[in-house]
Amino acid sequence: MEIALAHPALKAFMCGSLSGTCSTLLFQPLDLVKTRLQTLQNNMHPGAPKVGMITVFFNVIRTEKLLGLWKGVSPSFMRCIPGVGIYFSTFYSLKQHFFQDRSPSAGEAVLLGAGARCVAGVAMLPITVIKTRFESGRYNYISVAGALKSVCQNEGPRALYSGLTATLLRDAPFSGIYVMFYSQAKKALPQEISSSSFVPLVNFGCGVVAGILASLATQPADVIKTHMQVSPALYPKTSDAVRHVYAKHGLSGFFRGAVPRSLRRTLMAAMAWTVYEQLMAHMGLKS
Repeated sequence: MEIALAHPALKAFMCGSLSGTCSTLLFQPLDLVKTRLQTLQNNMHPGAPKVGMITVFFNVIRTEKLLGLWKGVSPSFMRCIPGVGIYFSTFYSLKQHFFQDRSPSAGEAVLLGAGARCVAGVAMLPITVIKTRFESGRYNYISVAGALKSVCQNEGPRALYSGLTATLLRDAPFSGIYVMFYSQAKKALPQEISSSSFVPLVNFGCGVVAGILASLATQPADVIKTHMQVSPALYPKTSDAVRHVYAKHGLSGFFRGAVPRSLRRTLMAAMAWTVYEQLMAHMGLKS
């Protein structure tokens, strides 16, 4: 009864939070593998075999057991549950305010998705920094609260906002590109398909296509963000991290971890949007 009487934006927040919970738990191992790949020390001698996603995956299981793949899941939950909720409630509010009587165009969809992501990204950045450090394996934090306290005491509160520019350069375009392709793909579908019982499957398929394109476009910014958040003292500026990655690994360095990140971001976004839209429809709200 209380949920039924809740404000539509609050309903969107709850739907987004629930969808974020499901996708975070399922795909956390891919995020951990991506972070490890991006922060690998380049001490291998010339001609040594390249370390890939599968190698890192099994190395984590061998050294940290199976549950090691879910290292950093606590900050992931703390980031994604409210973060996805903030994203979807902001998205819903902006859409209702500016596009109540019509669907946004492709360009407007980019701005809509990017705007909602900027709000959520800035709000949750301190937790994102802690999550990245947990996953890197370079810090011995015991809890999220302890990690936040340690960073504030040893590095100052400003360290919790390290990589802000890179994060926004990654998340805003990702969400903008994703929403554009997702909405345009759904719009292009025949009416009989978009109103059939296969709607969740269709939404998921549109989400996968949109996610792959958006992930590849924003991968360099993700690599920069990871370096800045794991080692803020070494890379105080975005340009420092860019120079380091290019000097060490060349252009290919900006696409390290692209496979696990693309898999995770694509499947997470597709699942989150599918669950969100189904829950919103169940509540009688237009997503």
